[in-house]
Amino acid sequence: MSESVSESHVFDVVKRNVMEILEDVDAVLITREKALKDLGANSLDRADIVTGSMEDLGLSFPMRELARVTNIDELVSFLYGRAVGGGQ
Repeated sequence: MSESVSESHVFDVVKRNVMEILEDVDAVLITREKALKDLGANSLDRADIVTGSMEDLGLSFPMRELARVTNIDELVSFLYGRAVGGGQ
């Protein structure tokens, strides 16, 4: 992914994936402070949201690297870091 990607773009990608997997969640409830669990995502939903976001951003890495991610903000920051080549 190019360095022109922004955290805002990454958040939009994650939000779109949340809305696809958790169809009953109102878009206004999807904020960076929320945990996916807070939105009603079970472990399979969370994996689908993360893998879908990774695919959309052209990223590939072991899921275990996300073990310390606790909310959408941390997920966005992690994915953004990977997208611009930084990593965590």
